[in-house]
Amino acid sequence: MVRHAKSSWKHDVIDHQRPLKGRGKRDGKLVSNTLKNQVPPPEKIISSDATRALTTANYFKDAFEIADTDFTTDHNLYDFSGQNAMHIIKNLDDSLGRVMIVGHNHAFTSIANMLGNKYIDNVPTCGFVMIEFKENSWSEITTGKTVKTLFPRDLKE
Repeated sequence: MVRHAKSSWKHDVIDHQRPLKGRGKRDGKLVSNTLKNQVPPPEKIISSDATRALTTANYFKDAFEIADTDFTTDHNLYDFSGQNAMHIIKNLDDSLGRVMIVGHNHAFTSIANMLGNKYIDNVPTCGFVMIEFKENSWSEITTGKTVKTLFPRDLKE
């Protein structure tokens, strides 16, 4: 899971269309380029269609060299409670072993704590959380193991 990078409030647009601010763009490049050397690439990336999430997802798409056919958006990831995001996770195709979803808080912090085994107070903007599951079917996952977190503050002095 990746929470979208820092967005800008300077623009007079609806929430769904808010862009990233400069820091968000820098963090997106920094986290995605660091992560590509630390974890296997996802087989698929699914992003919220909100501008700030989609822009963030594209940094990871480029860093991991994900094909367009393995990169999609889903409006249901424009979700703040986590119910829609959980529905997407539970309904993933079982042929997929590694999937990256890009979306929003409070949904992602809630899901990270519900599905992972490590408490995270808050998944920050452009924060990455990787959870592994023993189940062979996405519909059957319960609690997995939080195997990796990478937050922008981990990469800055």
